[in-house]
Amino acid sequence: MTPLNVLLVTYSFPPVGGVGVLRAASLARYLRAEGIRLDVLTARNASSVGTDTTLLAEIPASVTIHRTLALDLPFAIKKAIKKLIVGGKAGDKATAAKPAAKPSFLKRMLQDILLPDPQVTWLPALSRAARRLVKKRNIDLVLITVPPFSSVLLVEKLRKEFPLLPIVIDFRDEWLSTTIGLVSFSRSDRAMAVARRAESAAVTQATAVVAVTEAARLEIRGRYPQERDNKFQLIPNGFDATRIRRSATPRQPRADGKIVVTYIGSVYRSTEPATFVQAVQSLPEAVKSRFKIRFIGYIEEPRFREILMQLGDMVELNGFLPQHEALAAIDETDYLLLITHDTLNVPAKFYDYIGGGRPILATVHPDGDVRRMIETLRAGWWAGSRDVAGIRQLFMDAAARGTSLQAAFQPDFGSIAQYERKVLATRYARLLHSIAAQPHGSEVEVQASALPERSVRNA
Repeated sequence: MTPLNVLLVTYSFPPVGGVGVLRAASLARYLRAEGIRLDVLTARNASSVGTDTTLLAEIPASVTIHRTLALDLPFAIKKAIKKLIVGGKAGDKATAAKPAAKPSFLKRMLQDILLPDPQVTWLPALSRAARRLVKKRNIDLVLITVPPFSSVLLVEKLRKEFPLLPIVIDFRDEWLSTTIGLVSFSRSDRAMAVARRAESAAVTQATAVVAVTEAARLEIRGRYPQERDNKFQLIPNGFDATRIRRSATPRQPRADGKIVVTYIGSVYRSTEPATFVQAVQSLPEAVKSRFKIRFIGYIEEPRFREILMQLGDMVELNGFLPQHEALAAIDETDYLLLITHDTLNVPAKFYDYIGGGRPILATVHPDGDVRRMIETLRAGWWAGSRDVAGIRQLFMDAAARGTSLQAAFQPDFGSIAQYERKVLATRYARLLHSIAAQPHGSEVEVQASALPERSVRNA
């Protein structure tokens, strides 16, 4: 069989670290076994929370990586500008209740100068390189994974020159209903308008759109009723079984009686920990003294660090670690902590959690897909992310469970196995082969209903 030549466009790629690179890295790692020859187009100087050279070492030599210069600001500078724009306490209930102050001229300029996000400065080099590679490498299909969402602007650039080229947009996060309000660089009226236009143009001109949760797929699909239904596909995120050591036996009680709870990933607006900390502080002293809570990952704002430090000796802040070190912590913990206020997106770390086989203590939106997946997969226990009493009870129950945890925690490992990245790469390859085989604009044969989260949505 002649290999399918695919160009994967991703702003971040190893040795850049963090969960944002894992979907692209796993596709690069596994698609070659599915009859796909892969070229990767990425930014040479992508800003990131850290580097992880072990991820790059896993990319097969058969994958050709093309790196172009992005006129992008360093990560720390972008965060400083974002703080200036949105304010240190943007999104807090108290702040939201007050009338919004008129932004200064400097803030208005910064809000509107780099839209739809700061990585738009990569677009000139990206579009030139993409057009060149499509011709030079005989590309059959282009796959663009976002965020950063400015990369969707490439669809229109390519469509003008290659009207029949299959182009797939891979949305790792839903944009307009959730992400833009939770973590975006700018949330001005103009930023919202630019984002809507950019997504609309890209979705309309793309061959297919892939979401990572059924809720996000339905949300995106609902904005474009004029498009055919099977243009919008579902392929969830997952975990890499080769990187996670799942213990065959449950953790034995520690000699010091401590219960270790570990959070892996960044702390930012959609995972801000204020309610969680308030709930833990309200525990009886005898219960609080039994917990050790570890945070592994980047903390976006000083105020989040200050909030976590209110837990005193209970908390341990470890900062960013390469993925293999962060995942090793799963095997050394009693519970895994998940915090998210997002209703549509499922954090990438959730899949590493379920792959690691440790029970999850989750503070989540009651109507979100994370809650449904926890219940369906029997992956742990949850409380509402703004429910102080519920989170408090979550930890009271964990303390009381003690040696009965083995009997209480019975995950559905058969269903969890469907989220292994190698399995998902096979599904993705099937979709890409199907799209490439169809005339531009025709029906896509692979249906979203073939994927596991359809049943989760209806649970």
